[in-house]
Amino acid sequence: MVNVAVIGTTSWGTTLAVLLSQKGHAVTQWARTQEEAATLNAARENRQRLPGVAFPAALHVSADLSEVMAGVELVLVVVPSQRMRENARQFAAYVPANAMVMSAAKGLELHTAIPMSQVLREELPEALRDRCGVLSGPNIAREVAQGMPSATVIAADDPNLAEAARDLVMTPRFRVYSSHDVIGVELGGALKNIVALGAGMGDGWGYGANAKAAFMTRGLAEITRLGVAAGANPLTFLGMSGLGDLVATCTSPFSRNRTVGEQLAKGRRLADIMATLGGTAEGVTTTPAARELGRRLNVEMPITEEAYRVLYEGLDPQQVMQDLMSREPRYELEGMGG
Repeated sequence: MVNVAVIGTTSWGTTLAVLLSQKGHAVTQWARTQEEAATLNAARENRQRLPGVAFPAALHVSADLSEVMAGVELVLVVVPSQRMRENARQFAAYVPANAMVMSAAKGLELHTAIPMSQVLREELPEALRDRCGVLSGPNIAREVAQGMPSATVIAADDPNLAEAARDLVMTPRFRVYSSHDVIGVELGGALKNIVALGAGMGDGWGYGANAKAAFMTRGLAEITRLGVAAGANPLTFLGMSGLGDLVATCTSPFSRNRTVGEQLAKGRRLADIMATLGGTAEGVTTTPAARELGRRLNVEMPITEEAYRVLYEGLDPQQVMQDLMSREPRYELEGMGG
């Protein structure tokens, strides 16, 4: 048993807190306010974000960072990507120097277009910068919380660090792989949300399996092109954080990004969709950040460009498929390392 801190009371943060406390770790989850902590401890479940999933006895919620971080060996940061820096600045001074810090957020920072592990490295003390990594994979929170078989990947620059974190997190029904391709794992987890927006649009129009398969495949090609240009191993995108996460997010009825796309296709306004979504759809803010990163690296990203035009320039979603289908023919593996 080890002490684990989970930063954030999101559905995924709560799922990981429950999972690790069920394994026997002493888990303390950080809530933003004393009121929220008291409510969660009294209810012994997160009724707002993960109703019906009981807290094990080993799970405690606190708003006191000194209590949350006391003696921890592993810190999981599970907050919306656009609030990662704000949160890191609050907890950075409390993290023990020998702890491992893993981001489980899937997005790029809006104004810098950098991934979450880089945000953490910029905000944490120097002694912790080489102890950062990322957890990402095809992980629908409710399915994991209900004990359905699932898998994920933990990546860190130091393979030994990735393996140590892997061993702490893995359970008989939650299989964890290790990787040292941090940028590849992070980009796979972030960019698939953009593809899921388009896949949801196809669902909204009833375009069928052929169209969805083709769109997802070309989405994976786009993710891989950007990843290769950013220094990732192209094979990473065939793994859990690439193809695996793409399939789950583009097909699950619980995927918020897929739902946003589906509702856009049905004519609803983005602001109205977001107001009733009940959580964060990371693809909405990742789209402009990924678009900027693609332009910096001179990578062609037609799906991201179309998503940006729909979300931020008022393009009729019906125009997306026409634009993509009428593009100039090209070699299938262009820019993918093949």
